Amino acid sequence: MFMAEFKLRYGDMKWYVRRIIEAESLEEAEEKARRYAELMNRGEVTWELSYVIESKRPLIVGDEELKKLS
Repeated sequence: MFMAEFKLRYGDMKWYVRRIIEAESLEEAEEKARRYAELMNRGEVTWELSYVIESKRPLIVGDEELKKLS
């Protein structure tokens, strides 16, 4: 499982969103993320791929994550 972060732009505004990517390899995940950004660029909001990382527990804050931070 992989997680991709995208930078979204609308005029002067900018924000970030993350999406879970199902893929067998990092290369496949990056390709799917790039394709996703291209397909999402149909409106006024511009999507740019920031990065893709492998993630076993994406977007979860649990005891394990809190221990890592302490």
